[in-house]
Amino acid sequence: MKPGRSNRRRFLQSGAGLGAALAAGAGLAADDTKPASEQPAPDDPTKVQGRRASAYGERSRFETAVRTVQEHNSLTPLAAMTGIITPNALHFERHHAGVPDIDPRRHRLMIHGLVDRPLMLTMDDLKRFPAVSRIYFMECSGNGSRRTGLRTVQEAGLTSCAEWTGVNLSLLLREAGVRTGANWIVAEGSDAAKMTRSVRLAKAMNDVLVAYGQNGEALRPEQGYPVRMFVPGWEGNISVKWLRRIKVVDAPYQTREETSKYTDLMPSGKARQFTFEMDPKSLITFPSGGQKLQGPGFYEISGLAWSGRGAIRRVEVSTDRGLTWKDAILQEPVLPLAYTRFRHAWKWDGSEVVLQSRCTDEHGDTQPPVEALLKARGENSTYHFNAIQSWKITADGNVENGFA
Repeated sequence: MKPGRSNRRRFLQSGAGLGAALAAGAGLAADDTKPASEQPAPDDPTKVQGRRASAYGERSRFETAVRTVQEHNSLTPLAAMTGIITPNALHFERHHAGVPDIDPRRHRLMIHGLVDRPLMLTMDDLKRFPAVSRIYFMECSGNGSRRTGLRTVQEAGLTSCAEWTGVNLSLLLREAGVRTGANWIVAEGSDAAKMTRSVRLAKAMNDVLVAYGQNGEALRPEQGYPVRMFVPGWEGNISVKWLRRIKVVDAPYQTREETSKYTDLMPSGKARQFTFEMDPKSLITFPSGGQKLQGPGFYEISGLAWSGRGAIRRVEVSTDRGLTWKDAILQEPVLPLAYTRFRHAWKWDGSEVVLQSRCTDEHGDTQPPVEALLKARGENSTYHFNAIQSWKITADGNVENGFA
């Protein structure tokens, strides 16, 4: 055999041996019958070349939190969230006629009615206006309305919090020139339901956004791509997605979604209408239903609080079914009309307990117990349910609904 071939063979053999040694040292047990996503991770990742960069990032294959999907909506997995920002892929959805497929190059936003200069804006036109970014929560008005309590915190997952980017609606309305006598606007979406809601002009001129961005990227289709109206602090359905028309008017239009829907039937038989603001609300996300504590000892109770009227000023936690309350720590940042994360150090002695939280906003409004809420609104009011939620921890560490 020629010397060159012998040297090459020894090099290949040594390379193969080194590769096998590295694989063995890294704890790899490759199984050719399984896809890469199901292969075991190396014991020592410093011994194995990592994967290449990707064109669009993905989370680790070991992170498995997903939304619970229902017929017309999907629920944010609140128990799996950290901080206050909901990732775009886990932001809750609510649709009335599915998600439309819209070409942004052909989409138009019309502003007309009681204005001096009607506008017909392309997406490029909108993006030429000065942009703003704001962190706001959003909550469906029917979120978590189980009178007997939640089985898991995800059942209250029709709420999320994100950074929204777009144009102040007030700027567009000033550009159009609102006429004297105008008091409301009517917003209409491009979905098959033609979702249409009335908004007071005072709110529209205050903090409403015409948003095209969410958490640093374009809106997802299920969040209104290419553009939506975002009405901070108000019930989610009024933040009309796939926005195509805003009409400035003198009175609310009494649309389907504000007469037969999204009204609150009271004990008197009359219905509350235009109950826009979302009431102060908090939820303990850990420990919460479906989870299990691994025996007595120290735990940090954690959760989220929000209010459609402003910033959260106080969150209290009870570990004895509301007999006594202690202040939780509010994690910065504490922003108006956004989630506030709260934390409370707690030592569990192993006995059965019931955990609760209640929040108070900057206007002094406090989250009520379920009995008080039902007394005020009756059994037939299904929207704006913000009662205190109870979680029972049994002696074996299981966490379940604490209303029983």
